[in-house]
Amino acid sequence: MEAPDLSDLPNIDPDTFEAPTTADLLPQAPTHPPRILLLYGSLRERSFSRFQAQEVARLLEAFGAETRIFNPSGLPLPDDAPADHPKVAELRELSAWSEGQVWCSPERHGAMTGIMKAQIDWIPLSLGAVRPTQGKTLAVMQVSGGSQSFNAVNQMRVLGRWMRMITIPNQSSVAKAYEQFDEAGRMKPSPYYDRVVDVVEELVKFTLLTRGPAAYLTSRYSERKEAAEKLSARVKLSAI
Repeated sequence: MEAPDLSDLPNIDPDTFEAPTTADLLPQAPTHPPRILLLYGSLRERSFSRFQAQEVARLLEAFGAETRIFNPSGLPLPDDAPADHPKVAELRELSAWSEGQVWCSPERHGAMTGIMKAQIDWIPLSLGAVRPTQGKTLAVMQVSGGSQSFNAVNQMRVLGRWMRMITIPNQSSVAKAYEQFDEAGRMKPSPYYDRVVDVVEELVKFTLLTRGPAAYLTSRYSERKEAAEKLSARVKLSAI
């Protein structure tokens, strides 16, 4: 692929503009199972969001993925503890480990739960030069006590975009969740279950397709330009 002609674009810095190449866009051959972190949003003993996360983990492993489920019990409120709090550190380490994530929240008062939001808030948008969630895939799911709703998944989609994640098109919303799980916490066969399988399959596919070229897909001209300017300023200072 030939380099683009930038002569008529005076605001574009050719040193920090990168035209795509075929190698950039080809999926990379998988070298290990996709690593998926699952978050759920309820601490109840019979938590349907936890049951669904566990069901999703079983499906992910059947599709060949490696999974971790974070238990939010004991996680402090955001800004109410230092970042080195053991539960915060555990969550951030799992987020860094993951290549994709599943967020499953109950709907409470027409929104995701505070427990769900607190977990997302503890995962920083950036840590120095590292963006812990950028380029990772994301699937969003919710469970409801009443009729089917999409308030929680819609909110989590907004958060996923804010966290610079690749949020897959498919999603799951399970209505009357108390009817959809048996006493052992296993999800019963139903159209809701079939949709969950669809979401899991799509998440695995998107993760395999994007994890290799993720750095290229999320590379931004404005950020490369800013980094180049900072580097140039440091070089000038060091020469003084």
